[in-house]
Amino acid sequence: MQILVSSTKRVQNAWAMYDWANSVYSLVITSTIFPVYYNSVTKGIDGSGLVNFFGFEIVNTVLYSYSISFSFLMIALVSPLLSGVADASGQKLQFMKFFAYLGSIACIGLFFFDGDNLEFGIACSVLASIGYAGSIVFYNAFLPEISAREEYDHLSAKGFALGYVGSVILLVFNLVMITFPEWFGISDDSFAPRFSFLITGIWWAGFSQIPFRVLPKNVYDKRIKREFLLKGYLEIRSVFKEVRGIKVMSRFLASFFFYSMGVQTVMYLAATFGDKELGLPGDQLIITILIIQIVAIAGSFLFAFISKKLGNKMSLVIMVFIWVGICGSAYYVYTVYEFFALAFVVGLVMGGIQAISRSTFTKLIPENSTDHASYFSFYDVTEKLAIVLGTFSYGVIEQVTGNMRNSALSLGIFFIVGLGFLLLVSIPKRDLEPSLAS
Repeated sequence: MQILVSSTKRVQNAWAMYDWANSVYSLVITSTIFPVYYNSVTKGIDGSGLVNFFGFEIVNTVLYSYSISFSFLMIALVSPLLSGVADASGQKLQFMKFFAYLGSIACIGLFFFDGDNLEFGIACSVLASIGYAGSIVFYNAFLPEISAREEYDHLSAKGFALGYVGSVILLVFNLVMITFPEWFGISDDSFAPRFSFLITGIWWAGFSQIPFRVLPKNVYDKRIKREFLLKGYLEIRSVFKEVRGIKVMSRFLASFFFYSMGVQTVMYLAATFGDKELGLPGDQLIITILIIQIVAIAGSFLFAFISKKLGNKMSLVIMVFIWVGICGSAYYVYTVYEFFALAFVVGLVMGGIQAISRSTFTKLIPENSTDHASYFSFYDVTEKLAIVLGTFSYGVIEQVTGNMRNSALSLGIFFIVGLGFLLLVSIPKRDLEPSLAS
């Protein structure tokens, strides 16, 4: 595929910096500090965890699982149409900016969440999640426009690696501030975690200016027309027909859907599991996530190397097998050291499976296509629906059985089904030919 923009390395580096910018949300808000803070400020005096949400009584951790499901359901419903509009009008970068600013402002809003205003806190967390998920759709769609096909795996891994590095830097700062508040002249126990939400939003919006200034605004020089909504609908309908006709792509998306149900649920609810099932204090939970992030940097490049040597399919098969083992092992984890060891393995495959999944799908997009946002909307909607069903089923199983370990064990079923579909996918070791329908 011909690279469509000049100053390629500069543009590629700027593109990867958006992972640096937005990954702090994924780590600080969804994986570590916010879940721990949320559990602490919403836990009742009797320790039951029952909260009142718009007049309904519900367990706080279940409400959190449902709120994640709801946010990704919303973006799954609107992103296909928005992607079609972005492709038809050439406004991909503008949509990316809108969602990035929505998410960063919502993170800043969490500074004012103190537990008594539960509805406000959930609303901000939902909007932050929508902003994060929405911006990723358009961010991913730049990958085939700024790099050659043989660069996809490495560039995708570079983005995730930068994201892990940046988020670890901010998390370490926040962790020091929370652990030693007196060093910063902080006397209120709740101020340090709430300030971490504030600085996360500022980091996200601030570092986003790098890709916003450098990424191409309208690669194919498309013009906005008054009927752009209709054009957007027609664009996405056309791409949907193409996706259905490319067997290797539809099979890959089916596999991606099922194993993402497991991967994404682990990402969003690992800290909650450690808190509730193992009773780990907040600092140990955050150390666990740090282990995952640091190991994931190496994991991203490790599996990019394996993909180069053995092909994308074999790289993904190896990782899914490891994920099945992780789910089975989680059921029997009872000590902090066992949890740390499991976190190390999770980190090894967390970065790899995200990076290689993204680059694999990029390779499956037809060479002559200009509708990259529309194609990636199907990829991202698949992932978001997987998050919806994964986190929702996780919450339901906990609510029905009263044991979060059963929820963790059930995730293994999703990986096994995903592996079955993956084995049906024929992905050549090297480049893919334009005729992918076979």
